Amino acid sequence: MSTMTINGRLAPLPDDPDALLVDVIRDDLDLTGTKLVCGAGVCGACTVLVDGAPVVSCLMPARAAANTKVTTVEGIGATQLHPVQKAFMAHDALQCGFCTPGFVVEAAAFCDSWRRDKGTAIPSREEIGAALSGHLCRCGAYDGIFNAVAAACAGHFDGVDPNPPRVEARQKVTGSAKYTVDIRHDGQLEGVLLRSPFPHARITELDLAPALALPDVSAAVSLLGDDRMVRYVGDPIAAVAAKDRKTALAAIAAIKMTSECLPSVIGLDAARKPDSPVVFEKSSRKKAGNVSEGAGGPAPWKGNVRGPTAAFSQKPKKVRSWVESARQAHDPLLFEATFRTATQSHSCLEPHAAVARFDGDSLTVHVSTQAVFHLMELIAKRYKLGHDKVRVIADHVGGGFGSKASFGIETTAAIDLARAAKAPVRVAFDRHEELSVTGYRPATEIAIALLPFEQGDLKALSLTAHADTGAATNSTIAALARLIYPAQAKQLADYDVVSNLPPGAPFRGPGGPPMAFALEQAIDEAALRMKLDPIALRKRWDPNPNRQRLYDWAAGLDVWRNRKTSAAQTGRYRRGVGVASGYWLYLWQPGVKIELKVEGGRLIASTATQDIGQGSRTVIANTVAHEFGLEPHDVDVRIGDSRLPEGPGAGGSRSTASVIPPTLLAVQKLKDAIEQNARRKPVAGSNAPWREMIAASPDLCVTSVRPEDSKPTAPGIRSPLKDAGFMGMIFGWMLRRFSNLAVGAGVPSSVQVIEVEVDTWLGHVRVLNVQTGIAVGKIAAPALARSQATGSVIQGLGYALYEARETDPRSGSVLSAGMEDYRIPGIADTPAISVHFDEAGFDHVLGGSVGIGEVATVPTSPALANAIRNATGIRLTEIPIRPDRLISALKGRTAA
Repeated sequence: MSTMTINGRLAPLPDDPDALLVDVIRDDLDLTGTKLVCGAGVCGACTVLVDGAPVVSCLMPARAAANTKVTTVEGIGATQLHPVQKAFMAHDALQCGFCTPGFVVEAAAFCDSWRRDKGTAIPSREEIGAALSGHLCRCGAYDGIFNAVAAACAGHFDGVDPNPPRVEARQKVTGSAKYTVDIRHDGQLEGVLLRSPFPHARITELDLAPALALPDVSAAVSLLGDDRMVRYVGDPIAAVAAKDRKTALAAIAAIKMTSECLPSVIGLDAARKPDSPVVFEKSSRKKAGNVSEGAGGPAPWKGNVRGPTAAFSQKPKKVRSWVESARQAHDPLLFEATFRTATQSHSCLEPHAAVARFDGDSLTVHVSTQAVFHLMELIAKRYKLGHDKVRVIADHVGGGFGSKASFGIETTAAIDLARAAKAPVRVAFDRHEELSVTGYRPATEIAIALLPFEQGDLKALSLTAHADTGAATNSTIAALARLIYPAQAKQLADYDVVSNLPPGAPFRGPGGPPMAFALEQAIDEAALRMKLDPIALRKRWDPNPNRQRLYDWAAGLDVWRNRKTSAAQTGRYRRGVGVASGYWLYLWQPGVKIELKVEGGRLIASTATQDIGQGSRTVIANTVAHEFGLEPHDVDVRIGDSRLPEGPGAGGSRSTASVIPPTLLAVQKLKDAIEQNARRKPVAGSNAPWREMIAASPDLCVTSVRPEDSKPTAPGIRSPLKDAGFMGMIFGWMLRRFSNLAVGAGVPSSVQVIEVEVDTWLGHVRVLNVQTGIAVGKIAAPALARSQATGSVIQGLGYALYEARETDPRSGSVLSAGMEDYRIPGIADTPAISVHFDEAGFDHVLGGSVGIGEVATVPTSPALANAIRNATGIRLTEIPIRPDRLISALKGRTAA
């Protein structure tokens, strides 16, 4: 038997010629810091050092490691943290942390080599980008990574222990943070799903016996619904549990089934045809998925088209009349266009995964989820168990972005298999499943007409959106245009176009980015036709006080004041500057509780929320520490467990606004209790009175519930739904009643200014810098808020320039189901990003803070498109803005 030395210890290698090094490291040696993500050597998450050289272990045969020295992330900082690990902690060069071990291993090797050759010289962004080009971070932590690697190479962290802004940073940079895919129970089995190869069929017979007859197969269950229908390629049919994945895959292949193939329809254009096959008959429409974060209202259906939902329209007949009259009169101020956006996949690096274990009649489920507490409620309801019999755990979550907010099939399959096998079962999707069947931001087609009055006010806006939702409904795109830029009249209509594709899902600001891509370009075009500064026009048309302050900030930027017009430029390379605005609703979750206690002389804060990278642990720790005059590391924060007091989901930017107010109330309660139980007062003149009182306090515990907000006193601060009249009130009531979400007063807002360089010969767009102004109230964790902001911008740049899910138009199979085929931004794609926080506007919220994750990504794609228009004179109406599309648009123009 061959061996390797791993982290200084001798370890055997399997004789299996198919065994990969990553599997030996993770499964045999339980070194779970090394992550398996793409399986194709694209993302770098599995990087280890082999004889000192970085290697992607997902491609390396285990036998090739014989007689080598292998170092994983656990070995990088085994005796003391490497300067790179310290720098990553100090510069918050991470978010969810799932990709972080791979980055750390590669960066440590680069740093060590750099220091040997060049001492403490600082590498350039280009050199760092080239060194880490084989690594991907879906959260977009690249800006912090640049800074961290540069600082480590410069020797800034030699012998220096950092005070990290993120409380769990050490676990993430050392690989000790445990994610759902890392959970191992004694006797644990591996679950795999059988999925439909058909876009539309009825499964008439399903025989699981051949699978169960195979050795080491412990369970097989059907996942079909009552109608036995499958409506897209990848729709789940059955699941098996076996001793390992290889055996489970063999069992899946052994299942026998008979099916009746039915007519299918794929995609937006085909599904809108009047004679297209119907995906959901009237009796089965409730089986459709949900692409929004809230419960949907009623809407008419016609074939595969659901809609219009037009409740947020305002005098739509006037819009039609005015637009038609302007069209007939060839009014130069009338702008009409059709915009198209592509499907964007969430691409979470940690796949959807669940590990289920029964202990008698009690069920424990580790899940990669955005809703620990709510998922416990849903599981208890489905399986008819008491809440005290179900425990959901998510210690760390490797990204979500909206795709992990529901009760997914990975969880039901793991539970069903665990019950049938009487053993723990893990179900973890592979990368093909993750990129094909776990949801996406739907592609859209948006027709817009914008008409100003001659004197300059906004007269009419028409926006009609068709969303390519697959086997799902409830898109909200056009309706969002009601809550920005008031007009005399607005006609806003949303349509879901259902087809035999996997269902879409909520994705970071659902509906916001495609709406802004169309509307903000229309605003920009209106400014050009009216010969006005685009920021000045927005300031005139948009009365929101948060954005008014951001417009003033943006107008004062040097990059904006010094921009050139396209007519003033010649040559191959043209530079342009664009601006766009965005908003999101201020959402918070009623019923959220925070438990705060003194236990053994330490403060402990607890709530059943989860941290998917947005920093919930740190927000709570910072809030408590600030009120007691302590450091965040003096506070133990316990989250990720449904047995804790009810906590918020991580979606819709609700987390911060949901946890800070009850935390502040709990702090005051606990202070009162400590003082009442104090045997003596702190020493006069003490600079840490609460530290002394907590250390001397008996064990105490208090709980507070998230209160209602106070009434705003600042002018112009109100719920945006009030601007939508009666239907806005109904929408708010529905969100609270059916989704447990409250819409607060005030509007989280963002204004972005982007500078680009366009290669007019090759069609390449290089983003030079991004200035993003964000108004989300007081910043509870500044470094983490900046990371959220820059990561949101990077996802927005991916949406604008690179990302597009490709499907077979005949079968509906997803063709871009590997990370080598689905392009997300890498570190070398990252421009310089400056973040400006405007901290006013939310004084009526206890603590003054609201969420940032959604609003910061909404305006990115239109700001970039407007910059390209400024550089070239070309108005691009389709994303991603690929080189071929840009070259095609430039043909025949002098710019080419």
